[in-house]
Order: sequence, then structure tokens, then C-alpha cells
Amino acid sequence: MNNPYACMKMKKYILYFLLGALVSGCGENNPSHVLEDVIKENPQLGEVLKRYEADTLKLRAVEFLIENLPYYCSYEGEQVEHYQKQFELYGTGLYTPGEVQDSIRQMYGRINLRKSTVKPDLELPAGFLIDNIEWAFKVWNEQPWGKNVAFADFCEYILPYRIEDEPLKPWREKIYNAFNPILDSVRALPEAQDPLFVSQVLIDSISRIKFHFTGQFGEGPHIGPDLVDWHSGNCRETADMLIYIFRALGIPCGCDYMPLRGDGNVAHFWNFILDKNGESYYMYETGTLEPVRKYWGIKSKIYRQTFSRNEAVVKDMRKDAEAVYPSFRFPHFIDVTRLYSGKRARKLNIPREKLFHKVSEAEVVYLCSPAWMDWEPIAWAHPGENDVSFDGVEGGVVLQLSVYKYGRLIPVSNPFVLDGSTGGVHYFEGSDEVKEIKLLNKYHQFIEPFAQRMVGGAFEGSNRADFLQKDTLYVVKEAPVRLYSVVRLSNTKPYRYVRYVGPENGYCNVSEVAFYDSPADTCALQGRVIGTPNGQNGDGKHDYRNVYDGDPYTSFDYYQPTGGWAGLDLGRPCLIRKIIFTPRNRDNYVREGDTYELFYSSKGEWISIGEQIPASDSLLYTVPKGALLYLKNHTRGSDERIFEYEEGKQRYW
Repeated sequence: MNNPYACMKMKKYILYFLLGALVSGCGENNPSHVLEDVIKENPQLGEVLKRYEADTLKLRAVEFLIENLPYYCSYEGEQVEHYQKQFELYGTGLYTPGEVQDSIRQMYGRINLRKSTVKPDLELPAGFLIDNIEWAFKVWNEQPWGKNVAFADFCEYILPYRIEDEPLKPWREKIYNAFNPILDSVRALPEAQDPLFVSQVLIDSISRIKFHFTGQFGEGPHIGPDLVDWHSGNCRETADMLIYIFRALGIPCGCDYMPLRGDGNVAHFWNFILDKNGESYYMYETGTLEPVRKYWGIKSKIYRQTFSRNEAVVKDMRKDAEAVYPSFRFPHFIDVTRLYSGKRARKLNIPREKLFHKVSEAEVVYLCSPAWMDWEPIAWAHPGENDVSFDGVEGGVVLQLSVYKYGRLIPVSNPFVLDGSTGGVHYFEGSDEVKEIKLLNKYHQFIEPFAQRMVGGAFEGSNRADFLQKDTLYVVKEAPVRLYSVVRLSNTKPYRYVRYVGPENGYCNVSEVAFYDSPADTCALQGRVIGTPNGQNGDGKHDYRNVYDGDPYTSFDYYQPTGGWAGLDLGRPCLIRKIIFTPRNRDNYVREGDTYELFYSSKGEWISIGEQIPASDSLLYTVPKGALLYLKNHTRGSDERIFEYEEGKQRYW
């Protein structure tokens, strides 16, 4: 969320917002005055209002769109086209993200979105708006489920002509013609009166389309309806693609999001669908629609994107736009945390004595979540006489309070975590006492599946090449937490053939295995590499041979979830007295020879404990007890996350 593009975006919004009262958020907004001011800027829109004078619902819909026009714009120009070209090329399935980026750089140079131009929606031609209104009402009125979509939901989640800041183009008719026939077989069924039923039918069909997922193209403007053809990008693009399809068919659909994942450094977006009763469902990983209260994941706040501006938030902020943190200046969202969390969402109270800066009751205090070494606001409140209270917060997430002044966030509390069970608050304040710690990685391994996929995996020995007679040497019982896990054996039987067999549903995810005939040996046994090949089923980069190439950052990823193995023909029977193995990984373990620096949080600042260059796969530090920590690799990589050290282990938040 906090990036150069977002800053550019907000500045340009302010430049192009021509209605001063709307931009500043001062005072009450009178809808009739808004309409008058917009029409003064674009007289064509007055003709649109006149066109629908005799149709009450369409007139209200037009007014809804026009009242919100000042808050939207498009980013256009060559730089935006080059940015979008990445998604088009990657959507072909012919190139990796890196190859796409290299190709774009060779053709156009580096993408600079600051050079894009802004086209405010206040300049929209009347014909564009009329076409959108007619198609939106057509699908709302003709589809059997339309009669169970309330007008308010229609306005927010079917009617809008855009999602956010994508280049504008007509999209409804093309997408309608492409996807509406999918529902012909169920349209006459009684169940088709429920948008939820037809949504599941549609998802079952769409799920056959391969979506090319990547988060490597950076953050820029929304791509637009071309995503329906390109089907590539990250979770935001996935959500946008489905919004275009569902809205083109008259199904109320939108995007819910976490400003920051509760256990990660980035935002997360996904779709919601409204059923015939207006209840919210989300699309689970398996492609099924589930009630939002069953939503997985660690979270603190969840919001729902709306087309209209949330006037209650604007009024509550009581500040000019420039004095409000950028992501809250133009609040096109509503808080839906309690829809998802139910009773797990608590009222969070932070006593004033826990604030290390004086904060007046007129100020806005932001509840912030961590992203790398920064903090991003996810909610806001005004301080009370005795405390600062935030409604509807789910626990289990590290948070911190800040105020926004002089264009930057100023921390006013130490980090803390809300206990979701008891409602108690634990503060990471550190102490004068210190303790010795051993660090093995810089990012939590359990947000990725690779280490867990080794649990249940087995190392086997045999004197038959087909392993029909074999002995189990060792079974992995816990997910490995370091780059090199060492197993010492008391085995007295020699074997010519040795291998690692992945567990059920583990895809045989392993990066490196080495067998030794003595616990003291430093030279691994050598042999001919054998295993289950991926052949044409794999990507050509994750073959079983990677397991014995001496590189812990290449790996095996078997094309089937079960049945994969990688081994060695040693050429002669050998004793196996030691095994060293590395799980498949994304290079977040401590690397020998890299430069690391450890920090702890104190009074809103990250204090350095010092740099180290490890001679093995671990680091030793002395730190204040109870402190929140952060390990940075100055040599390579970007995945890093806050953690604490307890019971001899790193616990990531």
C-alpha cells in the first residue's frame, strides 16, 4: 500500500478533484449540490439526467454514479500500456514473469508510471454512461435472480462502470455474450432465482480456465476488463477479472480485502457474492462458495470495496484530505470485519498511559499493522479520555498505534498483540534483561508449504534397484526449521541404493539430500542419480536430479502429489551413518557468507543490535527479553518478517 505509485496517485487525485467540499471532507455534502457542481464541469451529464427523468430507478442510478464521478480517474499513456503488456504476455502461458519483464525492458525500457497521464471521470462522455446504465439494467431485469437483488446492492455491486483507476472502455456487452450462454442450462430452474446458485455454476465453468498467477509485476493501476482475456496477475487481478464477469451477468459481486494480511507484509484481495437474502459468500480455494464467517486466515481488519464514498468515515476523520493518511482520504469501503469474524472480533482498548506521546481527543489515531520494517494503518479512532478504542478487531496480530503528521506516521505506542480468546493485550516492550538467541531464518516457513511437505517423508535403503525390499532409515517427523537438518544413524547394514520418498500429498518437495558413511565425514557419498521423472509434465526446472546437485536452492517438485522419490545408486553397498537434508525453500534460511543485521523495536524505532556474517546456517545474538525482532539480509532477498523469540524458537507474527 505504501509505495511511490500510490503517492503519485493520491497527489494526482487531489489535483483533479474539482469539487472542493468533496475533496476536503469538510461539512455535510448535499447530493443536489454535488450534482449541480458536476454538471457545471460536464454539461453532457445533465442530458443524461434529463433522459431518465421519467424512469425513477434509472434516474436514481444515474444520480448515484454522477455523485461519485469526482472521486475516480483513469491512468493512461504509453507507460500504462507497457505495464499492462506484462499481464498480456504472461497470460499466454509461454513465458516466466522474469522473461516477460526482460522482454518489456528490451522493447520499451524501464516502466515509469509517473509519466502516465490522468483522465478524470468528470470528463466522461454521456454515451459511455448511458451504455453502461442500459446494460446494467438489462441484466438486472432479465435474469431470474435479478428480482432477489436489492436496488442498493445493484447500485454498488452491479451498476458501476469501473472498478477503480483502470483505463476505461466498454466491457459489458462483450463479456455478457461470452459468458451468459454458460447459464442457459440452469436459467429456468427454480434455484436460479438465487444469485448464489448461478454463481457456483459460473465458477465451476470459469475454474477450468488456467489463471497465470504472479506478484512480480509491481503495483500499478488496475488492468481493466482485458483481464477476462489475459487471466494473469495476482490476487487483485483475479478478483477484478471475476467482478467484470459476474457484474456483466447481473450477479452482485465485489472485492473484500485485508489492507495487510495478519501474518504477511502485503494486502490480500478476494471476491464476495451476495445470495438472494443479501448474505455474503466468498470463493474458497477449492472453487466452492462458503459463508464469509468460515473465511480462513489470520486477520485483524477486513474491508469491502464500494463505488460510493463512505461519508461516515469522512465526517469522522474531521480533517482536510491532506491531513488524513492517504489510504483513508477517499474511503470507498465499508468495514465488514464482524461479518467474517463474528464474536471473535473484539473491542480493542489501549490505555492512554501506554502512549508515549500526548495525543489530543481531536486527533486521529491509526491502528497499524507491520509490513517489513514499516507500519501501515488498517483502522482509525479518536482518543477518549482514558483510552483509545477500536471496534471489531480480531486478535492474534501484532499492531501498533500511530498518528499522521507532516506527511509521515509517528508511532505513539509500542507494538502489541490482542489475545483473541481473552481480550487481553500483550505489549512488546523489551526489558533491561538480555538473553542469547539462535536465528535460523528471516521469514516464517509456515506461510509456505514446502517445509511442512517433508513431514512423513522417509529415507530408505535397499540392495534392489526397484526397492521392492527396503528398510526405512529415518522418517521426518517435524517440519525442518533450518537450511541443513542433520540426522545421525546407528545403522549397521550396507545399502547400494538409497533414496528420499516424499509423503502423501507432499509433491516430494526437497531441495538437497546427502548421505554419509560416517557421522564425522564431510564428503557425501556419490553415485548415479535415480528417481521419478517429471518428463513433459513438469516445468523443466524442478527435476529429481536437483536433489543431488549440491545446491540447496534448486529443488524437486514432482508433478503428482504422491509417489515421487529421488535417490542414488552408490555402485556398491555402503553404510549410511548420517543424512543431511534441505527442504524445498525460497531462500529465506540463514545463508553462510551473507550480511545480516538484527533489530529490536523500542519506542516506535527499530534499534540495531549489529551486523553479522555467518559461517554456517545460523546466527547467535544477545537481545533484550520480550522484544519484537526483525532480521534483515543486506545481501539478497526481500521476504522478511517480525518475530519474537520464545522457548528457544523464532515465532513469527
